Amino acid sequence: MAWRLSGQIIESCSCNMFCPCWYMVPELMTMDQGWCDSAVAWRIQDGNADGVNLGGRTVVLGIDFPGPTMFDGGATARLYVDDQADEEQRLELESIYQGKKGGTMEALAPLISHWLPTQSASISVADEGDRIGVSVSNAGQIESNLLKDSEGHGFELRGGGFVAGFGMDVAQMAPSASRWSDPDLPRSFETKSGARGNFTWSV
Repeated sequence: MAWRLSGQIIESCSCNMFCPCWYMVPELMTMDQGWCDSAVAWRIQDGNADGVNLGGRTVVLGIDFPGPTMFDGGATARLYVDDQADEEQRLELESIYQGKKGGTMEALAPLISHWLPTQSASISVADEGDRIGVSVSNAGQIESNLLKDSEGHGFELRGGGFVAGFGMDVAQMAPSASRWSDPDLPRSFETKSGARGNFTWSV
């Protein structure tokens, strides 16, 4: 049952920059459009679950929250696992990211009413430093761009909320320009808000 993962998380959602859910303060978590959709990628650099090596794999979550707040739940979600993963890796990653093996995603799982079948997908990552693009075949693209002022200074969020909840020390502000179109999710969507950073999970 023991497992651990570390790597980079790239988050995007349909709210205006910056998504209030990151603060995890209920009175601030009203969604801009009355609903919120999100595409989140995890680039796993190192990982192991019950003896199965998970390093080098990429997992993407597409999720629809009907609103009006995240805590109202009722979400529909799908996992996309890169098609270089073998069956053992895919099953372990599915269990972890659906919250079945404890840890970070176990806290999110009660808000998800319907898990669509996990898809094996061709996932490519273009990392240009300030800009990261993640493409998932037949589903969509995530584009993450570091937010900087006119002098080139970035913006960071530290502390509690999703920063701590996602196993991060720092979340860098990174507006997104993503498009998602999975016909089995309740809606196609575009994203504006976004953040990224390094994560470490273990149970």
